[in-house]
Amino acid sequence: MRQVTQSRYGKPEVLEIRDVPRPTPREHEVLVRVEAFSVTLADCAFRKADPFMVRLFSGLVWPKNLVLGDDIGGVVEAVGAKVRRFAVGDAVFGSVGSGLGGAADYVCLAEDQAIVRRPDGLDAGQGAGLSYGFLTAMPFIRDEAEVKRGDRVLVNGAASSIGVVAVQLARYFGAEVTAVCSARHTDLMRSLGADRVIDRTGTDFTVARDAYDVIFDAVGKSSFGRCKAALRPGGRYLTTVPSLAIVWHMLTKRKPGKTGRLATTGLRPVAAKLKDMDVLVGLVETGAVRAVTDRRFPLADVAEAHRYVEAGRKAGDVVVEMIDADQAVKRSETLVPPPALP
Repeated sequence: MRQVTQSRYGKPEVLEIRDVPRPTPREHEVLVRVEAFSVTLADCAFRKADPFMVRLFSGLVWPKNLVLGDDIGGVVEAVGAKVRRFAVGDAVFGSVGSGLGGAADYVCLAEDQAIVRRPDGLDAGQGAGLSYGFLTAMPFIRDEAEVKRGDRVLVNGAASSIGVVAVQLARYFGAEVTAVCSARHTDLMRSLGADRVIDRTGTDFTVARDAYDVIFDAVGKSSFGRCKAALRPGGRYLTTVPSLAIVWHMLTKRKPGKTGRLATTGLRPVAAKLKDMDVLVGLVETGAVRAVTDRRFPLADVAEAHRYVEAGRKAGDVVVEMIDADQAVKRSETLVPPPALP
C-alpha cells in the first residue's frame, strides 16, 4: 500500500510516497481503507516543526511520527474478531489520533477510536475535513469560551478549516458572530451565519474597545496582548497556536478579568473525541453544521496540497484523495460546478 512519509523536518519536499505492507487488524481493531485525508495547518506545523514548540510533541531533532494525517474518511475493509461497533463496508470518518498515520491507503484503528459512520450526503473528503475542524473548534467554542446566547464572538481566520466550523457553532449556540477573513469570502461567511464580516486586509479588529465576549483566533495570527482591549470585562481570548507568551500568561494569571488561553485539543482523551464525533453526526444530519471543501488533490500532489494550505488563501478544507492523477483528471471533467452561494 502507499503511505506518505517524512524522515526529517522541512518544506513540503520532505514528503515521500512509499510502498509498505498493508497492516492487519488485531482482535479489537478495524482496518479502514482510506479514501481521503485532510491537510491542515497543524499538518504543516508537524511537517516543518514550526512553531518550535511542536517539537516537544513530535521530536526535538527528528520527527517521531513519520506518517502524517490525523483526520480521514474511508470504508471499513476488515474487522478484528472482537469488534462490535463496525462491520465491513461501513463508511466512516474521524480522527486517527495523536499518533497520526492517516496519510496512507490503509490504517488500523482501535474499535473505540474517534471514528463514526458517515451520515448520508457526506463524502469521504468532506468527512475528513469536517472532522478536523469540528474536533478543534467545538472544545474551544463550547468548553473554553462557554459561548451562550447573546454573546458577541469574533472568529479570526474565519475562512480556515477551524474557522468555518467555529462560525457555525457560535451561531448554533446563539451568539452574535463577527468573522474576520479576506473580503472574497464574505458571501461564504454570511451563508454560514456570520452577522458581520471584517476584511482582514482593510481593518484591524483589535482597535475595537470592549466589543467582544470571546475572540477566537483560529489561525494564531494575533495575540492576547493585541486583542485584550477589544475584549469586554471578563472576556476570553483563545488561540490554537502555542507560543511562549500565551503559555506564560496562563501560568502566571492570578487576578480575575480578561484571560487568554491555549487548548491542545488534539491531545484530548479519545473518549471525549468520540463523544463529540457523535455530536457532529447529529449536527450534520440536522443541517446545523455543513462541510466547506476548498480544494481536493490526488495523492501524487500531496506536497502541493501542503503548499496550498500554507499560502493562506483557502476557504474551508483541503483534502487529499487516494486516487492517481489520471483518476483526478477524469473526475474533474465530470464534476458539475458548485452552485453560487446565497
